[in-house]
Amino acid sequence: MAVTIVSIIQVLFAAVLIVFVLGQSGKHSGLGTIAGASDSFLSKNKAKSADAKLARWTKWVALVFIVLTLVLNFL
Repeated sequence: MAVTIVSIIQVLFAAVLIVFVLGQSGKHSGLGTIAGASDSFLSKNKAKSADAKLARWTKWVALVFIVLTLVLNFL
């Protein structure tokens, strides 16, 4: 019973992880890096942007996914 519940939770976290990864923009998107505008206002406030929050959540969801995988391995 526990294996089934943990497996269902792991599948849900896998789906969320896929959505989070696909929702992120690429590191090399935009022409600002070509033109040398890497020190622009937007790059300085990147920690507060939606991409930064999405990246932070992606790391946490991936960590939970790894822990669930290890738990399933030992059950």
